Amino acid sequence: MRRTTIFADDALLNEMKELARQEQKSVAELVRAAMDLYIRTKRKPAKKLSIIGIGESSRSDIAETHEELLWQKPSQ
Repeated sequence: MRRTTIFADDALLNEMKELARQEQKSVAELVRAAMDLYIRTKRKPAKKLSIIGIGESSRSDIAETHEELLWQKPSQ
């Protein structure tokens, strides 16, 4: 972990100190948690797998007939 300096107005710092006191944590812990939350909410969601939907078909009965379909001989 590295030390850094931030600049904040007095009102914000006082709120942080009060919240840290209430939660029995250090101001540094609250700042780290706030930064982590901010970054997680701003991070782009992971891309979905490109193979999803690759076996898509127009059939609507696959859930009901999957056993028969699995053991069916392939048509030539």
